[in-house]
Amino acid sequence: MRQVRACGVILFRKTPHLTYLLLKHRHRFDLPKGHLEEGENDLQCALREMEEETGIPRTDVVLDPTFSYSETYHPVEARFGPEPVEKTLMIYLGWLNRDRPLKLTEHVGYEWRLWTPPHHIQRYTINPLLAKIEEHFTSNPEVLRVDPPAAS
Repeated sequence: MRQVRACGVILFRKTPHLTYLLLKHRHRFDLPKGHLEEGENDLQCALREMEEETGIPRTDVVLDPTFSYSETYHPVEARFGPEPVEKTLMIYLGWLNRDRPLKLTEHVGYEWRLWTPPHHIQRYTINPLLAKIEEHFTSNPEVLRVDPPAAS
């Protein structure tokens, strides 16, 4: 079975309310993410995809060093042929350290969704990710009280 890897960043902001970014395709929501390119590691891929799909530079995002999410599943993706692939998804949690407009390149829209768990958006990828983030916030409440430092 062919193995593929995709990486991305789920972006949060604290003002005006605690919200997270969802990108819109025609019929579903998604995160800024994409496939690993030759010579990249997971983090480099995640940050490149975030910049490409949102227009937000990595200098405006502070990553939470204590959180990452990985999931492996078996989708059929037309670009890889008719057979399922083993796809591993790696997502990092990023805090937007200043508000800025988005410049979408691959999506029809976006939404800053209010953080009000539990979330029911997409059963196989987004819901489990948001459940893990909820656990992370519950076990690390200081993350929600402290503003992210300015990125360097």
